[in-house]
Amino acid sequence: MNVGITRFLDGARTATGHVVIVDVFRAFTSAPFCIASGATEIVLVADHEQALAMRRDDPSLFLTGEIGGRAIPGFDVGNSPSAIERLDLAGRRVVQRTSSGTQGVVAAQLAEEILLGSFVIASATVRYLEKRAREVTVVSMGERGILESSEDDACAGYIAARLRGEQADTKAIITSLWAHEDPNWPEWFPRRDAELACEVDRFAFAMVVRREGKLLVARPVR
Repeated sequence: MNVGITRFLDGARTATGHVVIVDVFRAFTSAPFCIASGATEIVLVADHEQALAMRRDDPSLFLTGEIGGRAIPGFDVGNSPSAIERLDLAGRRVVQRTSSGTQGVVAAQLAEEILLGSFVIASATVRYLEKRAREVTVVSMGERGILESSEDDACAGYIAARLRGEQADTKAIITSLWAHEDPNWPEWFPRRDAELACEVDRFAFAMVVRREGKLLVARPVR
């Protein structure tokens, strides 16, 4: 298997093969939490206005996401796994818009197939790719798709190492992310979100994105 790592929106645009879009804080931690709360699928969009328009057509849709980290007016919840974990989304369709992760999914036009990447679904993602992929590009999306983020780099490196058959010290990786913790967590990004994002392999499913007409739809694969 040929495994490469790239970064940011530019990396997503040029990524080929099976492409893993990594956004740990918090888009693709929130997405698996939606599934674990009972959601059937997640439609990934770049534009919050598109999400709001979709709900005008279908009021049953559940909207989650952020702009600049903060919840979007008119959305049901922000980009917060700690808020989502308390919800009952049984049977609901979710639409997600974020400043980094969903932008990367939309940008990955050259991908043979797209998967969502985060620590909470890391091993399931690796297992899915080991069975199907010859070429994998792991994209560390970073902050707003343009700035470095240690958690996305760490997760991208972890997934790539696993795919290459290399040893990866999970505990050391997670510990390093907390080494320089800022104690002043903002209201829109509670510490619990980061704690949940660091729960490696909390869920035993990968999240695979399918193109369905004009929509990009992520569903769990167990």
